[in-house]
Amino acid sequence: MIAGWIFGFFRLLELVTLIPTLGMLAYFVNGYVNQNELTPNYILVLFIVSVLAAVWALVTLFRRQSTRESAAFVAFVDICFVGAFIGAVYTLRGIASANCVNASGGVSSTGGVSSSGSTVTISPLDINYTPFSVSANKTCTMLKASWAFGIMNCIFFFITAVLAMMMHRHERGVVVEKEVYRRRSHDSR
Repeated sequence: MIAGWIFGFFRLLELVTLIPTLGMLAYFVNGYVNQNELTPNYILVLFIVSVLAAVWALVTLFRRQSTRESAAFVAFVDICFVGAFIGAVYTLRGIASANCVNASGGVSSTGGVSSSGSTVTISPLDINYTPFSVSANKTCTMLKASWAFGIMNCIFFFITAVLAMMMHRHERGVVVEKEVYRRRSHDSR
């Protein structure tokens, strides 16, 4: 029973990470379609896998009873999604080393610090403060976030596959047999 609740919790986590991924990747797909260009494979693969995974997570979350009854099949499909997400993350691997944010500013000191024994003296004290400024590349940050969510979903789908197998193992011992007795009666009329 506890495996069922944990399974539901991880399905919710999957949906929470899949919905932003779908939104960000749909933004890219829409941009390429509006420019009448082909969407690159590294975006399209993760988008298609995310759409299918979101539908699967939603269906198995709302149909919990049939998920318990066919837990081995659910585990198999979840493992297939683990493989699909690994492939999608691999095709988007180029974004991993990209630096998407530039930050500048902060506190700088031109003073000197000297220490003698157990005392520390700072002289002359001259501290400069420059306001922080951050500039982010929207395309890069959205692709990197989608890539990170893809890695998270690899882990989440693996966990739900293991939990589904645990539910299957517990359900295997419960067998209900019904015996039906029919009586036939003959009436003479």
